[in-house]
Amino acid sequence: MTKLTPTVLAMALCAASLSAFGQTPPPRDAVIYEPETRDPALKEIKERNESEDAAAATATAAIRKQQEAEAKAKKESKKVLRATLSETALPGPPEGFKQVYHAPPQAQFYTGTCWAFAATSFLESEIFRTTGQKVKMSEMHTVYWEYVEKARRFVRQRGASHFAEGSEHNAVTRIWSLYGAVPLDAYAGLRQEDGRHDHLRLAQEMEEFLAFVKAKNRWDEEWVLTALRTILDRHLGPPPSEFTYDGRKYTPRSFLEKVARIEPTDYVGFMSTMAHPFYQQAEFEVADNWWHDASYHNVPLDRFVAAIDGAIRNGYSMAIGGDVSEPGKNFRQDIAFVPTFDIPGDYIDQSAREYRINNGSSGDDHGIHLVGVRDVGNHSWYLIKDSGRSARHGKFDGYYFFRDDFVKLKMLTFMVHKDGVKGLLDEFKKADEVDQKAAK
Repeated sequence: MTKLTPTVLAMALCAASLSAFGQTPPPRDAVIYEPETRDPALKEIKERNESEDAAAATATAAIRKQQEAEAKAKKESKKVLRATLSETALPGPPEGFKQVYHAPPQAQFYTGTCWAFAATSFLESEIFRTTGQKVKMSEMHTVYWEYVEKARRFVRQRGASHFAEGSEHNAVTRIWSLYGAVPLDAYAGLRQEDGRHDHLRLAQEMEEFLAFVKAKNRWDEEWVLTALRTILDRHLGPPPSEFTYDGRKYTPRSFLEKVARIEPTDYVGFMSTMAHPFYQQAEFEVADNWWHDASYHNVPLDRFVAAIDGAIRNGYSMAIGGDVSEPGKNFRQDIAFVPTFDIPGDYIDQSAREYRINNGSSGDDHGIHLVGVRDVGNHSWYLIKDSGRSARHGKFDGYYFFRDDFVKLKMLTFMVHKDGVKGLLDEFKKADEVDQKAAK
């Protein structure tokens, strides 16, 4: 039975009234679905615009592709200014040099760790010189802990500390003194199946992580170092706390003390710059000296080159570093020299050297290992063991020959055993005594 609400009752009375007068009540509203009507003119305009946009995108893609092809062709055809020497002026193969023992050249591939390869090679030669053992040491064990120490200082300085792949030769002796050292067999620090070091993603991930730390003010040292080591472990593998060598177990520290027998404090660094007083120790002021080591012995240029020459002739090799970006470095001939169109040899002096340091044309580019010497005509040539890629593009894989003028003008520092430069260190003692007397 229908309930008579007021609304229903009113409608019924209305319908009855209309019926009584012979009229039909109006139909009720209805809802239906039907296709949407689109204006064909607007549709045509939209389709025209889309077609024009597609044509423009296709044209842009074609132009970009052509530009990329032209840029690639230009890059591949780019010519580099090089200085050359006649074949008769070249020093000849490595076998013609008076050499100290050194392990075969190692390639650093896609890393910025020349400092580790150069100084590790140098210390391998030192192990042989002092113990008679031929031990191939791990470069990446040092690199791993160097990154940890860089990150530690980055946190303590609240981001105001340089963090990159580069470092200095004495970073290796410093890390060995802190963490010990291991042979290559115990830690290769290499995850790539092709056996080539590749730190491109490693460096990017570390730098991005530390940028995050700085942006968020996350200065919790333990947390930062734990996270950084997670990145390092993924790319290099965790370094060993214990390993077996020749049937005996060692820790990195016991291996350094009992097998390598290297005393890190026996190694000294030298530079030659007018920015600091001579015969005093000072900081080597470059970004890669990120811990601001001020132990470099600063000497006049003639003493600098004489120390290098005297040490190698007396059987002491050295890690050496400086600028290798000049036209006189020619990988096709495996040589580096100063051409006369740059500066005549007689004009290479302290001022010429300092001018290039000051204007940035002599920079701290690359670390290498100086392992031999040979005299050819009026010049001394030095045999250089080099981990860089260009040293694989010439005739002698992993080697360069640096002429004395190039060393004099472009090499900025070297690290050597203290016994190889005893006379020069004695001059520092004398200078210190004079200063002490003057102070009184």
